[in-house]
Amino acid sequence: MPVQHRIFTTPVTNVYPHYLAKAEKKGRTKAEVDAVICWLTGYTQKQLEAQLKQQTDFETFFRDAPKPNPNRKLITGTICGVRIEEIAEPTMRKIRYLDKLVDELAKGKALEKVLRG
Repeated sequence: MPVQHRIFTTPVTNVYPHYLAKAEKKGRTKAEVDAVICWLTGYTQKQLEAQLKQQTDFETFFRDAPKPNPNRKLITGTICGVRIEEIAEPTMRKIRYLDKLVDELAKGKALEKVLRG
């Protein structure tokens, strides 16, 4: 059985400040980062805040996502040198989807485009 990547057991709340810092450094807002996360997972703002407060790990966060956006499959390209569409492990692909969305936001892409709207 393959060894599980440590990011799966990392609380989302430990990485969330890094998402914020990356986006805010480029003039984006917490509200935009939260909108990206809620769009991807289907969590409401209140549910997202509860997940962060409960220190939910990434695996549970994505497994329990109330309504994963069907358009998430439109998120393609590379993140950390890996093509997202080639990631076989479903949870890792979801984590990389989120990384890619935050990256696009930080690079100045319009929120509507980031959300595949």
